[in-house]
Amino acid sequence: MASLQSAPLKTHLTILKDSSERFSHLPAFKIPSEESTSSGVPRWDTITFKQFYDDVESCAKYWSQELGSRVPLKSVVGLWIGGFTYFDVLHIYGVSRAGYVPQLFSLRLPNPTVIYELLQKASASALICDSVTSGFIVGETPVPVLQVPIFSDIDTSSALSPSLLANDPLEIAFVFHTSGSTSGSPKLVPCNYQWLDAAARKASQLCVPMHSDRQDVSTWMGSMAHIGQTTMLINLMQYGTCIIQPRRMPFATEELVDMIKYCNLNRLWQFPAFFSAHLRVARKDPSLLSMLVNLDEITTAGMALAPEDEAFAYNAGIKLRNIFGSTECGGSTLRSVGGSDPATRHHLRPLQGLSYAFVPISSSTPEDHQSTARLHEFVVLSDSGDCPDVSLRQADGHFHTGDLFQVVGPDSYIFAGRDDDWIKTENSLRCDTKSIEDNARAMCGALVSECIVVGAGRPSPVLFVETDSKIDESKLKKDIFRKIRQFHSRRYIHESITSAKMIIVVPKGTLPRTASKGNIRRKAVEEAYRAQLDEVYGVVY
Repeated sequence: MASLQSAPLKTHLTILKDSSERFSHLPAFKIPSEESTSSGVPRWDTITFKQFYDDVESCAKYWSQELGSRVPLKSVVGLWIGGFTYFDVLHIYGVSRAGYVPQLFSLRLPNPTVIYELLQKASASALICDSVTSGFIVGETPVPVLQVPIFSDIDTSSALSPSLLANDPLEIAFVFHTSGSTSGSPKLVPCNYQWLDAAARKASQLCVPMHSDRQDVSTWMGSMAHIGQTTMLINLMQYGTCIIQPRRMPFATEELVDMIKYCNLNRLWQFPAFFSAHLRVARKDPSLLSMLVNLDEITTAGMALAPEDEAFAYNAGIKLRNIFGSTECGGSTLRSVGGSDPATRHHLRPLQGLSYAFVPISSSTPEDHQSTARLHEFVVLSDSGDCPDVSLRQADGHFHTGDLFQVVGPDSYIFAGRDDDWIKTENSLRCDTKSIEDNARAMCGALVSECIVVGAGRPSPVLFVETDSKIDESKLKKDIFRKIRQFHSRRYIHESITSAKMIIVVPKGTLPRTASKGNIRRKAVEEAYRAQLDEVYGVVY
């Protein structure tokens, strides 16, 4: 059992208050400064844990005033923001501290119609937008829309702090969304306080400082509008870790070097595709490779590193770890063994204190993972503190992740793909390939003999089309894109075919197939057309 009912529930707000007292004068954030030093060295401004707490209290007073007259306490309030800045954190925490339930949207979902539908599904009472997302708002809105203020303009000196509300373990603390769409819309992922407590207690297995005599320094991983960064902040706060806000996301290798040199970064958390970009540079730059080797730990999360990158990193002496998780379960469920033993360092082990099962699947093995080894599906049991909301569970009451593993030792596993048609893009967000393929077949008729979507570890998907059409290739791609464009307008950016250049046309019957059923092999297409895909995505090696 993950949930310790006898202990007070940990929340983002209780952890922040505790950290503001224990680590009062330590830096909680390093924020990029508009100015550099006279010698051109980039600068970051320091936000202490005490200042972080005080700033959240100021935001809470502001949103209590703004929402109090029109929105009942404990109502759901949408926040459509970037999620990559310190000030985004303040407004998310401020809305929560004011007594409301943040429903978080990111810039990756740019269609306001879908936002409105999700607000209604969550019975939200208001929507808060920033200067970017407010530009997407058109026509009537289902709820009142409020603008995020410039933080320095907030004056709450005469306002009282909102009352602290008691929270039941089963009350909702946050509403997130699945990172991929089903039937044109993400699913709601409500997270209650019991779930939040379980996510926070995972920190003792993930984030204990590397040194007793100095502070850990890490960096932003993703958007606060997604569960991964939200739970990461909750976990790191408990140990007084300083988080560096990059100037852009994903950040360039040059900025990583600056953060190591000038901010004392010692522990990097990053999505595998983004870290692979640094490794490409490190293969040719011994000084960068030395910096990576000297970091205390590099943790990738969301999906596995490419095998060649993982092998290079380990052989170079990089202290590498991998975390496996999902949106619904809080971003972390299994962690790699690590260490120097090449036979076991990449093996994944479940986090302790939770209730998981690895259930053998039937003999029908996914084509991409043919193996004599029996595959097991990873299942989060209903009595696990991080088991998602009941609306996301199957009929047996448990949460079936769809993630498949091989058992390689006692309590040790290797990821072996999924039992469905989902892939993960470069920032570990999910994309339903089957829905794209079905739409292309339905909308394009005779233009498409067969098709498949690829893009694992890439920014967005590419549609491969087999055809015997005599139409000029450029015109054919434009015709296909025109026919599927409406379908993709409702989808996240990372799961959309965004232009005709993301369509690759090949002769009928030429894509690699399985011998038994003649199905196109997604992974084999990725490998066979890797150079062409690199060209489409503009990858530079």
